[in-house]
Amino acid sequence: MMQGRAVTKEQQRWHDLLCSVVGCIACRVGRGQFNDYCSIHHVDGRSKPHAHWYVLPLCGPHHQTGGEGVALHHNKARFEDKFGTQDDLLARCAKVIAEAGHDIPAGFLAWLDGSGVEA
Repeated sequence: MMQGRAVTKEQQRWHDLLCSVVGCIACRVGRGQFNDYCSIHHVDGRSKPHAHWYVLPLCGPHHQTGGEGVALHHNKARFEDKFGTQDDLLARCAKVIAEAGHDIPAGFLAWLDGSGVEA
């Protein structure tokens, strides 16, 4: 069992939206491909108040197993050199979601803008 905070229904909807609309952000950025066979990467752990908002959708190879020789958990610096910082990727994900006509949850926006206060 994973340690950390429980995921709320709103956060789960956000995770589902990231995977179904954005797909693996590394596949999208690196190859221009849509790959919705992905899971959620927690950028800043699982126990902080923003833990389940501050997430990226990544396929297995880009998350942990070495896609294109670059997996975030294997070599963060190499991953970020190739695809951009995790903060930049978070912003890109939000842009893709918004451009697809979906609302961005207030909980995510609070952490994206740095206020840390959910509306």
